Amino acid sequence: MADLSPVQEYYKDKTVFITGASGFMGKVLLEKLLYSCHSLKEVIIICRPKRGKTPEARLEDMFKLPIFQRIKDERPHMLKKVTIYQGDVTYDLLGLSGDSLKHVVENTNIVFHMAATLKLEGNLRDAIDMNLLGTKRALNVAKDMKQLEAFVHLSTAFCNCDQEVMYEKVYEFPHKPEDLMRLAEWMDVKTLDAITPDLLKPHPNTYTYSKRLAELLVRDHYETMPVIIARPSIVTPAAAEPLPGWVDNMNGPTGVLIGAGKGVIRSMICNGELRSEVIPVDIAINGLILLPYHNSRLKQKPQQIPVYNLTVDDAKKRSWKWIMDVGRDLGLKYPFDVGLWYPDGNMTTSKFYHTICTILFMWLPAYVIDFLLAIFGQRRFMVRVQTKISVGLEVLQFFTTRNWDFKSTHFEQIYKEISEEDRKIFKINTNDVDDYEYMKISILGGRQYVMKEPLTSLPKARIQLRFMYVLDRISKGLILGGFIYWASMRLGLIDLVRHGIEAVKH
Repeated sequence: MADLSPVQEYYKDKTVFITGASGFMGKVLLEKLLYSCHSLKEVIIICRPKRGKTPEARLEDMFKLPIFQRIKDERPHMLKKVTIYQGDVTYDLLGLSGDSLKHVVENTNIVFHMAATLKLEGNLRDAIDMNLLGTKRALNVAKDMKQLEAFVHLSTAFCNCDQEVMYEKVYEFPHKPEDLMRLAEWMDVKTLDAITPDLLKPHPNTYTYSKRLAELLVRDHYETMPVIIARPSIVTPAAAEPLPGWVDNMNGPTGVLIGAGKGVIRSMICNGELRSEVIPVDIAINGLILLPYHNSRLKQKPQQIPVYNLTVDDAKKRSWKWIMDVGRDLGLKYPFDVGLWYPDGNMTTSKFYHTICTILFMWLPAYVIDFLLAIFGQRRFMVRVQTKISVGLEVLQFFTTRNWDFKSTHFEQIYKEISEEDRKIFKINTNDVDDYEYMKISILGGRQYVMKEPLTSLPKARIQLRFMYVLDRISKGLILGGFIYWASMRLGLIDLVRHGIEAVKH
C-alpha cells in the first residue's frame, strides 16, 4: 500500500460512529471516509427501518447510489467495513442495546453527530426531540466510549442570527437547553405551538433555534469530553467528489433552481446585492474529517470549546443576483423536462410586487390546472405543490434578505497547517473552483440526481422549451392586448378612433 498522508495515518485503525448517515451530508461523509481514509478499521452507522425496509436493506439501497460507484470500482473491500445497527436519535441510548451498544462504546474513537431534522418550518416539539434531545442522547452514549478522541457535533452557521458578526465561539442565550427539553416533555403540542413564536425570538424558525440550544448543550460537556462544533453555511451540490453536482434533495438554492427551471417559481423575495453564503457538500465534509485530526495535534487543550465556521473564502462569495442570473441562463441552455411554464421568474425586494407576481403567475395557474385536472377526473396536485413552495420561499427569504458576516479563522487555520498532500485529498479551499462551471454542474446534478432526468433527454427538453416560449409570448400578448382593449373601451378611446376614421372617410 502507498504511503499514507498525515490525515490518513491519523484515521488508520480508527472506528468512526456516525448518526444521520442516511442524510445528504451523511452519505457524502460515509463515502469519503471509506474512499480516502481507507486504512480505518470500521464505520458504524445507525439507521431506522423505513417504509417496511430493514436498516440492512436501506444500506444495500444506499450502496446502489451512483456516489458509491468509485468505491465499488476501486476499493470494494471498504464496503465490508461498514457496520449498521438499528437505531434512532429519538430513542434513549439511540435505540442501541445489548451487543450493539457494547460494540459501539468499546470501539468508537470518533463520533460525527449529524442526525437532525432540517425542516425550517417544522414544529418545535419535533425540532427539540431531534436536534436537542437527539444531541443529548448521542452525548450520553459517547460519555461511555472508552476510547473517544473526538465528538464532532454538526451545527449550522446561521444558529446565531441575532449577531452582526458571527465568530467561532458559542454565544450565550437566555433559554437553557434543559428547560426547553422539560417544557417539550410535559406540554401538549397545541400549547407549545401557541407559544412557539414568542419562544423563538430572535430566531426565524425552529431549526436555527433548536440548533443554538444544542450548541449550548455540547459546550456544557467540554470539561469532560473531547467535543467539537462544526457550523457549515448553506450546503450545496458537490463541486467534485464523489460526483460533480451530486445532490439528493431540494433544500435551499437547489430547490429554487429546480423550481425556477421548471417554471413553477416565478418570483421570490431576495436582495440580489447581498453575497450568498453557500458551501459545496464535499468541501464541508472534507472540513469535518479534518477537525478530529487538527484537534489531536494541539499541544494543549483550548480554554473554550473548538468551534469552526465552515464557509468559503469571501472572494468566492457571489451575489444572489449573479447566482439567479447565471442560473436562469444555464436553465435555458440545459432545460428540465416538461416544465409547468417557460422559466423567466424574477427576484425582488418589494413584498407588494412579489405578492402580485405570486397571485398572477403562481397561485392562479395552480388553481386553473387543478380545475382542469378535476374536470378530466385526474388527481389534483398543483395547489398542494404551490403551498409547499410558498412556505419554502418564505422560510428562505430570511437568509436571502440579510447580510451575513461569518469569521472562519479556525477553519482557515486548518488549511495552513495540513500537508500539501492532504490539501489535495481533503480539499477545503475553493479558490480554483470555476463558479460558472460549478453552477452548471449544480443544475445538471439537480436534473440528474433529484429529478431523475438523464442527460439524453436534453434535446427533447430544448424542443419543449421553445414551445413553452412561444406559448408564453402568445399568452402574455393576448393578456396585454385584452387589457389594452378593455382600458380603451373604458376610456372611450375605441369610439374616438372609430369616429376619427369615419370623419376621414367623409
